[in-house]
Amino acid sequence: MNDHLKADAIASDDCGCAPSPDEQRAFWPSSKVTRRGAFAVGAMSALGLTAFGISAGAQVAHAADYPSWDDVKRAKANEAAKGTEITRIQNLIASLTQRAAAAEAAARKAGDEYYVAQQAYFEAADKADLRQEQADEQAKIADESSRQAGQVATQLYRNGGDQAALEVFLSGSSQGADDLLSRLGSMDQLLEYSSTVAEKASAARDSAQSLSDQAKRARDERDRLQKVAEEKMVQAQAAADAAQAALDEKQNNLTTLQAQLAALKDTTAATVAGYEEGERKRKAEEERRRKAEEERRRREAEEAAKNHNSGGGGGGGGTGGSGSGAWRRPHGGRISSGYGSRPPVFSNGVWRSTFHRGLDFANGCGAAIYAAHSGRVDAAFYNGGYGNYIRIQHGGGVATGYGHIARYAVSHGQQVSAGQVIAYAGNTGASQGCHLHFEVYLNGSTTNPYTFLQARGAL
Repeated sequence: MNDHLKADAIASDDCGCAPSPDEQRAFWPSSKVTRRGAFAVGAMSALGLTAFGISAGAQVAHAADYPSWDDVKRAKANEAAKGTEITRIQNLIASLTQRAAAAEAAARKAGDEYYVAQQAYFEAADKADLRQEQADEQAKIADESSRQAGQVATQLYRNGGDQAALEVFLSGSSQGADDLLSRLGSMDQLLEYSSTVAEKASAARDSAQSLSDQAKRARDERDRLQKVAEEKMVQAQAAADAAQAALDEKQNNLTTLQAQLAALKDTTAATVAGYEEGERKRKAEEERRRKAEEERRRREAEEAAKNHNSGGGGGGGGTGGSGSGAWRRPHGGRISSGYGSRPPVFSNGVWRSTFHRGLDFANGCGAAIYAAHSGRVDAAFYNGGYGNYIRIQHGGGVATGYGHIARYAVSHGQQVSAGQVIAYAGNTGASQGCHLHFEVYLNGSTTNPYTFLQARGAL
């Protein structure tokens, strides 16, 4: 599957050029499964496809259904058997192709549905927080108004509670009368002010109660949408795993089936042995590439271990902080966009949110992306506007998200360490150039990643 992406052919600068749709669809978790494992997951994929209204249509192949080269040799020696075997192989090729396409379509649909549910949850969480903040503010106003009303009551008592005004009135002196009128006027003003403050306090109390009720309803809706989003995430991950299994199955068998079909149709002097030798060389080359990929990942793991144990810096991805529990900068390059409101943009067929919920790091196409902290990968799939996406759970209600990925270096369920390479930057989803979109979640809701990382020495 990684052959779909030639990372060394992608410009190392922020080119702003998006991969083709075919390339984007090819960027799924790079882990491979055995043929037996692929068929086990393939059975699950059929259920996943049905859940999204897409039928696999073609027959699900089983290991016993694939012809061996001995089957091809025997069939080639008999014209009737050859025709039957040709039809059988053609049907298998069509089945593999159709299943892979259907599984990919189901995964894309599930990812889009999760994206919609996830954004709805974020907006509901923001609304609940806003209503609670407004309720708290009105409660403060009510408390302050009540305090002021108490001060007025105290002043009224001091002005009139000692019966001084009555004594002045009874004295009969004009000077005393003038003083009485002055004091009565002051008391009227205090009474009027007291009434105003009391009304303000009452209105603030009513407003605080109304907003508290709204905040409660908003929290209930937030919690409901969070459950919906998490259910959609589970479905999206299952669909992505099924799509990967279907693609692996296709890649593991299609070339051999095509070679067997060509051998059966070949009327020249070429022998089946010649096709077998070609297959042997192809598989040997695949094994060489696999070992080279393992070696590359081993070197990356060693580099991640160095980053894990080093402190300071932060200019390059994977550094910053110190100690085993330290947080890391997730990507190198400059921060090209911050957290907060921004105008909506339509890009790659997707509307970009009007509220930017993360930090954008621009370090060029194919640049390594690092785990900001140790944890478990609980999501690795295509996620609507985020494109190819990873989420890592770090414990304590803290998680991080990584979007617009070109290629994965880890898979769902994997444990990762801080500073470990988890993916490579791309332009998938609602993106206008290769970069990493990085988010931080506290109990499911987004928070400003800049202040979060800065407080932990990672920026």
